Amino acid sequence: MKTLKLLWIFLLIISCNKKEDHPYTFYYWKTKLSINTKEKEVLNKTTLPLLYTRFFDVDKSSGKFQPIGVIIKDTSFNLSQKIVPVVFITNRTFLYIKNDEITFLAKSISELINKKKSEYHLNTAPEIQIDCDWTAGTRDDYFKFLKELKKISGKEITCTLRLHQVKDKALTGIPPVEKVYLMCYSTSSPLENSDKNSILDVNTLKSYLKNIDEYPIKKIDVALPIYSWGIVTNYLGKHKLINALSEKDLENANFKKISDNEIEILKDGFYFGNYMNKGFRIKIESVSQQQLTEVISFLEKKIQHFNIIYYQLDSKFVTGQNFNF
Repeated sequence: MKTLKLLWIFLLIISCNKKEDHPYTFYYWKTKLSINTKEKEVLNKTTLPLLYTRFFDVDKSSGKFQPIGVIIKDTSFNLSQKIVPVVFITNRTFLYIKNDEITFLAKSISELINKKKSEYHLNTAPEIQIDCDWTAGTRDDYFKFLKELKKISGKEITCTLRLHQVKDKALTGIPPVEKVYLMCYSTSSPLENSDKNSILDVNTLKSYLKNIDEYPIKKIDVALPIYSWGIVTNYLGKHKLINALSEKDLENANFKKISDNEIEILKDGFYFGNYMNKGFRIKIESVSQQQLTEVISFLEKKIQHFNIIYYQLDSKFVTGQNFNF
């Protein structure tokens, strides 16, 4: 009896210390669907047989809804994974929107997704993910749209969930979906004067998500950042973003190193497709494996059995990464 009790305690300790596995895959966020050898190799190692693929954006201009950056497909984009269509919609699209316009928008989005699926013979999952940074002022109409899209498309409708929408849920409301994707990045604006990493500051994230375990929707998957960018600051203190820059890009004879991730330009010229003057500074922001590990560890105490979707599948970001945390 004593031996059995000791064995039970031992098994309990092993179970408690066992590392939780998180099935993972990627977002694909390019207008041209084209995948190279490295990206395909990384994708084929994923443990979630899906690829969350942006199909187009939607904005409103002069009172009219406009699809922007609709995908085109290259012959190299031939995958075994099912594709989850993702549509980004600007928050202003839902400002002063009428009920008949909500129906029109839902129908138009569903039809365009189906058109691209058919045109490019895409193997899609029965899900549409909507990405929108909705606010207290647009929440009611946005939520009506989500319900209408579900009715029109016949698909499972899911949506992204930003940090402020968790923290301020009393104001921004709870979307009428069964599953959300928690966006664990963009913890601040990269265009502000701050020493914090705007892509991911772990302490800021923990502050926003301290009560995520109380969120009414319990099916939560987690989106984590693996991207980087450069923040250019001119002599007036104004900032500009250049996507996909890394510390290696700062190795240039015309750059003076200020720190491991920041340089000052010594000579006027074109750099990374932009003309920059002497004295301009470029600071790289990226996300370390240590930061990602800390976020996952924090979320494991708050959310049960979540999948991870890394943003995004790009050879510049996936090379040398370890995704099995």
